[in-house]
Amino acid sequence: MSSAVRVLALSLLLLPTAAPTATAAEGWSVAPSGGGRPSFYAEGAPGTVLEDTVSVTNRGAAPVTVRLHGTGVPVAFADSRVRVPARTRAEIPFTVTVGAGAAPGDRSGEIVARDSGGRTRSVALRLRVTGPELSALTVEQVAVHAEGITYVLVNRGTTALVPSLAVRADGVVGRLLDRAPRPLPVELPPGSRTKLTEPWPDRPALDAVDIRLTVTAAGGAGDTAQVSARFVPWGAVAGTAGALATTGALFAVRRRTRRARHGGEAGEVEQSVRQPELTGAGT
Repeated sequence: MSSAVRVLALSLLLLPTAAPTATAAEGWSVAPSGGGRPSFYAEGAPGTVLEDTVSVTNRGAAPVTVRLHGTGVPVAFADSRVRVPARTRAEIPFTVTVGAGAAPGDRSGEIVARDSGGRTRSVALRLRVTGPELSALTVEQVAVHAEGITYVLVNRGTTALVPSLAVRADGVVGRLLDRAPRPLPVELPPGSRTKLTEPWPDRPALDAVDIRLTVTAAGGAGDTAQVSARFVPWGAVAGTAGALATTGALFAVRRRTRRARHGGEAGEVEQSVRQPELTGAGT
């Protein structure tokens, strides 16, 4: 047994009354060391290592061997396999490591002990990651396809976001789309990327269109992206319809974004690219 594990020989009458979580017939229990705590709580900034101790108490007349593991949060034990003699208590130190890139907020887990007969005991463990909360969201890779307008949302902050989307599209003769902001059925964890499609079943067959997507979220996060596309009815283009119907058209896209960042000024970026797209009648 590891020297880091302390085994205490105690009279049954001297065992703490707050520790037992098992029936007398089952004979052993697990609890936070020191008594008086119903669960574990740890708090620290990203990159820190937090320490605590779990007690395994054997009230039975025979030794018991348990294996320890953690769930939900990263836990490392001084000894994950412990043999506890009869009527004794073992104190097992463990550490909880807060990941260097962990976002602020609460995590829930458990310290779980299992004996050789398959019986388990567990104690709740709550980890709070400290640090500044930052809301930042971008909308990228906007494109028009046969199925609609595709785009990618990126959570560049440290908090989970539920974004809302507004869509506008203006053609040569006027407004084609004007969809008010509405919550999207997604939740973006920090650092995540999600590709989505905005349906557009009645898009024009012939037009030059400016499309504007605006996303917002709690905490002041927001971004806007704009693309320009030309829709052409290839069946009316004599001499080239067959080839272009197979390969699609090349159309010019201009993308302009305006991003609102937490605590900073809004910035604007414009770029022009050419990309293939199936447009017009029959796509």
